Amino acid sequence: MLRIKARWTPRFFCLPLPRKGSPLAKAEVAELHAIAGRATPPMLAVAKRDAGDEQPDLFDNVLGFDVMALPVTSKLLSEVVKEQSAEASAAKKFFDRNRPWIVDPSIKTCEWHGFGNASTSYPSGHATLAFSTGAVLAALMPQKAQAILARAKDYAENRLVCGMHFRSDIAAGQELGTVVAVRLMQDPTFAREMDAAGRESRGQHRVN
Repeated sequence: MLRIKARWTPRFFCLPLPRKGSPLAKAEVAELHAIAGRATPPMLAVAKRDAGDEQPDLFDNVLGFDVMALPVTSKLLSEVVKEQSAEASAAKKFFDRNRPWIVDPSIKTCEWHGFGNASTSYPSGHATLAFSTGAVLAALMPQKAQAILARAKDYAENRLVCGMHFRSDIAAGQELGTVVAVRLMQDPTFAREMDAAGRESRGQHRVN
């Protein structure tokens, strides 16, 4: 069962959806072309790898262990994933923004995007995932908070490298993911689960 209900409105996001054909919308297209122009094969490889990893294990390298191998923490993060997915899906359906390659067919992507619905650009689901799970992990492991949030930022930025999102998409994902995490952490039951996960993760930190 979901713990929270979507409360965002069209004015929820600090960086709102740019109007079609507006200077901001054109600038976002230009930014993607600029990023593509300086992207190296290693950058594209990392972005493609991140594109295929939509689980909390995206933080394993900065944590130094497999976070989903910890049963209590894994259960907690799975709840976060479920919550953020529901929120992001509802927002995507509401805003109905075309993906970059629809707006400008010359934009190349680093992953296969299929022939299905391409009006799911705003907000970025990957960014929402990264900042919702990242905020919870940062609260669980404050000694690693800076590295966790830096990883969330890099993961979200890789959606630009991949040509899958515009700048405002990932900014909106960061906002939505953070709000989802804060609302969850205000839930008394979730807070108790966090206490247990914190003890578990501290034990793992001592081992490492």
